Amino acid sequence: MAQKCVHQGCGKMYTDQDAVCKYHPGPPIFHEGQKGWKCCKPRVLTFDEFLEIEPCTEGKHSTTDLPPQIEKKTGDATDAGATPTLASKLDDLAAAPPARAPVAQATTTPAPPPPPESEDDEPTLDIPDGKGCRRRTCTATYKKGQERSDNENCLHHPGAPIFHEGSKGYTCCKRRVLEFDQFMKIEGCKTSPRHLFIGSGQDKKTKTAGSAEELLDTVRHDFYQTPSSVIASFFLKKIDKDKATVKFEGQAIDLDLPTTDTQPKRYKTVVPLFGPIDTEKSAFKILGTKLEVNLYKADGSSWPVLRSDERLTGEILQVGRAGRV
Repeated sequence: MAQKCVHQGCGKMYTDQDAVCKYHPGPPIFHEGQKGWKCCKPRVLTFDEFLEIEPCTEGKHSTTDLPPQIEKKTGDATDAGATPTLASKLDDLAAAPPARAPVAQATTTPAPPPPPESEDDEPTLDIPDGKGCRRRTCTATYKKGQERSDNENCLHHPGAPIFHEGSKGYTCCKRRVLEFDQFMKIEGCKTSPRHLFIGSGQDKKTKTAGSAEELLDTVRHDFYQTPSSVIASFFLKKIDKDKATVKFEGQAIDLDLPTTDTQPKRYKTVVPLFGPIDTEKSAFKILGTKLEVNLYKADGSSWPVLRSDERLTGEILQVGRAGRV
């Protein structure tokens, strides 16, 4: 009798107890927009990329919710049997310096969403055997030669995942849970007539003609401001300092940012700005994980958003230092 493995990153049906299972023994980590697993190093920005991270551990399949734990590091005082007393904990707290409140907090602006995906499979393209449905939480797989119809009943979540203050859910429905395992089991809220196995058949990541360079549609960015400047960050690792160009225009910045990755990437766009800037006083610097631009305001007004094409939230951003009461 076939059983379903519950190891994180596996989830396959199996009958052979000795079959190799590839899974993630560590819990998922979501921190400052990045997503990954505690047991391995890859970190990605989107939830779909998170689900595609290759498992890092091999073992045997299991039908329980208790996969083998990651080995604990040796040399820990508590592992050696030394239990800290209440008095020692109080002494440590008294000796610890008080936490200092941050002077200014950066306002994070989410990247614009990608264009909507095709709702139907391209009829002229072949669907590989065993190809899974691309819609979120749908577990259907295609069997070679099966007949397609409008009664396939694809149950899925059309919205994006939400992780906020410990709760987890989807933008398309109201249900929220606390544990990641519960989140992965939230039943879809929309039913489509057909499954989506290949869509239009085009890769989400386009490539330049005649080269293996990958063109990025968007990168994560945020900004904060002072009375005279707006400091914006565009997060992209390994930017090629020799080939990158940043051009300041009256109310826009023209970016061309290639990377030095083994498979090169390039982020090329013109960013429309909320307000006019002084192009002579504006500057930029390229760091290991991002491009940072210092935009000198031409009129000194406050910017509620960085880009002029972003929706205004109605939030009032205060710049400068508040007076004492």
